[in-house]
Amino acid sequence: MEGKINKKRVNFKLHAPEARDVFLAGGFNAWNHEDNPMNRNRNGTWKTTLSLAPGRYEYRFVVDGQWRDDPGNPERTPNEFGTFNSIILV
Repeated sequence: MEGKINKKRVNFKLHAPEARDVFLAGGFNAWNHEDNPMNRNRNGTWKTTLSLAPGRYEYRFVVDGQWRDDPGNPERTPNEFGTFNSIILV
């Protein structure tokens, strides 16, 4: 199985009890803000898990149509909209 990429499961979460819907968008899904819906638990924390190949990814959360930073991740970089994208290394 030469050339096989070993993807890793990566967990994302955001505490947003007031939210009606939360999506995850980033370089891993061409910034599609409706591609990766997140699931809400009883405590108001939204979660999803993706299988990602090793690399560096930028991402943001989309909460009720509004783009948000990941407050649980201090690693970020400026984006072209004057805000920041969070960074995760897989």
